[in-house]
Amino acid sequence: MQVIPVIPNNLHIRAMAEQVQVQIPRVKLGSHGFEVSKLGFGCMGLTGVYNSPVSEEAGIAIIKHAFNRGITFFDTSDVYGPHTNEILLGKALKQLPREKIQVATKFGIVGFDEKGVAVNGKPEYVRACCEESLERLGVDYIDLYYQHRIDKTVPIEETMGELKKLVEEGKVKYIGLSEASPNTIRRAHAVHPITALQMEWSLWTRDIEPEIVPLCRELSIGIVPYSPIGRGFFAGRGVTENLPSDTNMTNIERFSGENLENNKVLYLRVENLAKKHRCSPVQLALAWVLHQGDDVVPIPGEVLLIAESTAILPVNLGSLGDGRDGSEMMAQKKMILLLISADSVFRNHPVKDHTQVISWEYAEFMPSTTKVKNLDVNIESLKVKLTKEDLEELSDAVREEEVAGSRSYGSFEPSNWKYADTPLMPANPSA
Repeated sequence: MQVIPVIPNNLHIRAMAEQVQVQIPRVKLGSHGFEVSKLGFGCMGLTGVYNSPVSEEAGIAIIKHAFNRGITFFDTSDVYGPHTNEILLGKALKQLPREKIQVATKFGIVGFDEKGVAVNGKPEYVRACCEESLERLGVDYIDLYYQHRIDKTVPIEETMGELKKLVEEGKVKYIGLSEASPNTIRRAHAVHPITALQMEWSLWTRDIEPEIVPLCRELSIGIVPYSPIGRGFFAGRGVTENLPSDTNMTNIERFSGENLENNKVLYLRVENLAKKHRCSPVQLALAWVLHQGDDVVPIPGEVLLIAESTAILPVNLGSLGDGRDGSEMMAQKKMILLLISADSVFRNHPVKDHTQVISWEYAEFMPSTTKVKNLDVNIESLKVKLTKEDLEELSDAVREEEVAGSRSYGSFEPSNWKYADTPLMPANPSA
């Protein structure tokens, strides 16, 4: 029987945790000195998109836990909530050292209707959004300010001109674009250097590789992939666990009907390769993105339950006491549970018939413990080392032509980077 001994005090517990933590490296986005953690954190899911929002207390705890683990790059947007996501991050920032954190937020999406996404890139709107985001975040400057989607009615030079003024005024440090076409990227970069391009990029979303990725390398623009684990698909969402009842993910073609059934084969292939690399499928999928280059900083933000989230742990409860008296023994049980990744337990300590079991419910004192654990699982992806041959094997396991369904919600398709060109500036602006 696998026995976890009682640890005498919390100091020893913390010491043990520090020994196993992954050191998150620092990398530079762009060529103008913007340094961030190699792994970022997408805050969107904290206020509910793929699932119900978490409580404010839990959201702040998750953000602080991410920072304590070495993540310093946090991504939000004025449209998340709307507005509530920036407010949540702002409250967390008040409890953290601002100078050690890189805040990325976005503007541009006005709303959604049956025609798609309404976008505004007019200079006066850019400035108004920036001022409002600064107030909600409670900061004096935004480290990285993105245009969230491209306004195809406004020349990109006009939008970039106002962003450049915000940089000159010190309200914005660096400028980014999201879902921009190659032509738009070049024209924007000519007005003011683009530091980062945020695009969807994962094992099953590879359309930026032929043209966008080489262009970014040519112009020294960093790439920030969103949904790097396929909106949770490679964590088992829709495969090893059902989609939650409160999700709108069934509006994404890849997660609906026959498409999802076809795509499950892709997950199973990654799952088999994950066994070879002694990690979970989600860790392998994220490691694939992390290995795409030093200038690639994924921002996983899918807040979800991974397949192993209800952990059956090989612990001899008798050695710890029953804990019903609220004793220190129970507190130690809780701390031990938080230190043990369900993935490593299942891989390295198979449960035997004679093993007593306990579940993660004992860790209820930590707000949103399951989501904290999932964050830790993502961070552990940095331990997975892949060779060139490994990357090719993974890429071959999830071929683009085999993926069934569009990558985004139907209403978002017209704002895809492939259609994100803008009008040319008038030859004579004063005319």
